[in-house]
This record gives sequence, structure tokens and C-alpha cells, in this order.
Amino acid sequence: MLESILKNTSEIVSIEELNELLKKEEKIAYIGFEPSGRIHMGHYLQIRKMIDLQKAGFKIVILLADLHAYLNQKGTMDEVRALGEENRKVFEAMGLVADYVYGSEFQLKDEYTIDVYKLALSTTLNRARRSMEVIAREDENPKVASVVYPLMQVNDIKHLNADVAVGGMEQRKIHMLSREILPSMGYKAPVCIHNPVLTGLDGEGKMSSSKGNFIAVDDDEATIKKKMKNAFCPMKEVSGNPVLEIAKYYLEYPATVKRPEKFGGDLILDSYEALENAFVEGLHPMDVKNLVSEQLIEILRPIREKMNK
Repeated sequence: MLESILKNTSEIVSIEELNELLKKEEKIAYIGFEPSGRIHMGHYLQIRKMIDLQKAGFKIVILLADLHAYLNQKGTMDEVRALGEENRKVFEAMGLVADYVYGSEFQLKDEYTIDVYKLALSTTLNRARRSMEVIAREDENPKVASVVYPLMQVNDIKHLNADVAVGGMEQRKIHMLSREILPSMGYKAPVCIHNPVLTGLDGEGKMSSSKGNFIAVDDDEATIKKKMKNAFCPMKEVSGNPVLEIAKYYLEYPATVKRPEKFGGDLILDSYEALENAFVEGLHPMDVKNLVSEQLIEILRPIREKMNK
């Protein structure tokens, strides 16, 4: 069980604590999503980790963070709620069985609000702002909401009774804040599981529905092929290469790169490392893109079919 949870993670704080949790009958793992756009491969990486945790015996709670999205200026509450319902359908099509909770269902209650005030007294302004640096880094003139946001996220862990908090590496500072201050409120420090943040197809920053640099999990075959064909994939460069990142975290091996005989014929790769080595040695970017396109189409086919029923 531990091995499957560790796979494709960037960091777990801490593995020893996670091991102790695995021995317990009742345990809860949670992740929050701002309903703010289409669900893409970056989100799917997180959901797959939640499925790993589910198989390991965790109860899964998905926070559809409507109030967080509102504070982060992602739309009106009605717009955010409608997107939340669409996101939920996608997560279910991915095969995740979970309790889905909207933030507004508990974040407006008196006890929650009082705890936010307590957290505000326990957290310096600089600490709260640092926690949001990665999430709100593009905002040149951040609102006061940007320091309320991390306090709410810490509070969510307590009020959802979560043992494990899951997120991308951009959530790390907030999660570390929760480990620092929740024990002072009489609540356990959560185990934190951080997953990689996928690079956008344009090679500029993270994959994001607002930037259009993503592959949505319900994109059709033609769209996937077109997006992959145009994806940033510089010859022999591995770092920051979105095509190779998708190959690393999603493709199944052995994998066959199909090529005409005049270009060397088919190439069978038994691991991602073999693919990366071949790429550095001169495997053409279009060969990698074609391989990734073919596998992504098959990986996402069941999700598309369930959503189209």
C-alpha cells in the first residue's frame, strides 16, 4: 500500500507518520479544488493519488472550494457552484468514490469562523502572505482575501477531520503552516502528500485551464492530437518539457514508438528512463508526441465515454 501511495509523489511529510496512519481502521484523506475551469491532466494526477489512498483504506473527502474560488476571484458564487457540479461529474467519471463537500456548507458556521480568528491571531501577516505566494503570484496588487485564504485552508483540515492533506507542490507552504499551528489548537498535524505540478503545454508555468495550455480529460481524439502536435518539446531538453512530464506520470511501459524503417523502425522502450535517454540521444520530438498522444487517447477514453452517457 505504501509503495502505491509513494509513486509519482514529490514529497510526503512524513512517511513515518503515514505508515502509522495506514495501521488505523478509520482515516481520512482530503484534497480541495477551486471550481474554476475544465478538469485537465494536472487535476487527474491528483485524483489518481486520491484513488491510491482510497485503495489503501482511506475515506476520501473532496472539497469543492467555492468560497476559496470566490476569494481568489474565480467568479460569482453561482458561477463557481455550477462549475463545481461539472467538476464533480468528471471526478466520478475518473472512478473516484468520495464524499463531496462544498466549502460554503461548513465555512460559514460560527465555530469555523471563530477558528479562523484564532488562526489569524496565531499567524503573522508575512507568514500568511508567504503561504499564498505561489498560488497568487500573478496578482501584482493582492487583496486582503489572499491572506484569509491560507487560514481557511488550514482550518478546512481541522473541520473536515482530515488525517492527510493532498495537493500539488504549490500547496506546500500552506500545508506546512497547518502542521505548525493546528497542534496549538488541539488538532493533530496532518500528513501532507505533495504531487508534481505539471508544466503547461506551452512550456510557460503550470498547466492551467485559465491559460488554455492544457489537455482536458474530456478532450476528443482530434483535439488531443492537435494539442500534442503544438506542445513545447525542445529537442534533447528534459527539464520543463511538458510532453516528457506527461510521459513520465501517465504512460505505461513497455511502450512502442512507431517509426518508418527509414527513420530506424519501431523502438520499444521498457521504462520512462529509457524514453528520456532515447530523447536526449536524439529521438525526434514528434515521435515522443505521437507516442504520448496515442496512449493519452486510450487512457482518457473511459472517462470520455462515461461523461457522454
